[in-house]
Amino acid sequence: MAPPSEIYIESTETDPAVHARHALRRIHQRLREGAGPDELRGYLEACDRTLYGAASGAAETRLLVRALRTSASALHRRLDASGDGDAPAPEALLDAHLLMEEEVLLPALLALPGADLPLLVADLEGLLKGEEPESPAVVDVREIPHGRRHPRIFARFARLAPGESFTLVNNHDPRPLRREFEATHPDAFTWEYVESGPEQWRILIGRKAAAGA
Repeated sequence: MAPPSEIYIESTETDPAVHARHALRRIHQRLREGAGPDELRGYLEACDRTLYGAASGAAETRLLVRALRTSASALHRRLDASGDGDAPAPEALLDAHLLMEEEVLLPALLALPGADLPLLVADLEGLLKGEEPESPAVVDVREIPHGRRHPRIFARFARLAPGESFTLVNNHDPRPLRREFEATHPDAFTWEYVESGPEQWRILIGRKAAAGA
């Protein structure tokens, strides 16, 4: 029988969550080594659609996502100003942002019921390669335990392009979910009841189209 240390090493090497964390850190390393403005913007946008999107749907990680999005906005502004000769390089800000993702967001997602970190990181990697993640038209959460539903739904919403939607199927009227959408995505989503009980609720949830589109 293999010693416990060897069993531990083998299990961590095959653990999807460990692979996901290593994959994200490899992406971060490339960014730290001198990513161009377009690559960095692409990363921030892809991260918002994947990791932040899933975490935004839970009360315990909502403030963290707000802080990360504020930091990402600051990075975007610094990149926009980088054409000015006096604009400082964003290395320190970028490093602090990536460190918060590694040391705070990743452990939070691992502990968050319903959040699938390996899938989220795989989606992130795909977006960085220009690939759109698979997006089911119907999300049926009736068989998912209550505490695991909202991160799954918000992760699906994060994949929507403006004007797109998906159908949520639930076994009760998800009014608390709508309040979470109103808190985290004000004026950015649509909510239309297709079926309203008594045994099944179907709601068409969409991302509003861009103004003038």
